[in-house]
Amino acid sequence: MSAIQRIALVLTIIGAINWGLIGFFGFNLVAAIFGDDTALSRVIYGLVGIAGLINLGLLFKPSEEVAREPRPEAR
Repeated sequence: MSAIQRIALVLTIIGAINWGLIGFFGFNLVAAIFGDDTALSRVIYGLVGIAGLINLGLLFKPSEEVAREPRPEAR
């Protein structure tokens, strides 16, 4: 996993935690820290969205275990 993918994964996890807080408690952590509808909070939301798109590629990437297994030869 590359450094960009790791950063994207961390941002996606932060976004998921924020959505969990919103859903369960009605508390928006990003808005509480950076202000409600400020330019900085919009940048954070944008970065989390981009991170989600980057992580979308992980769904279609074969896992390392599958890639290492030898394929049976066709007869």
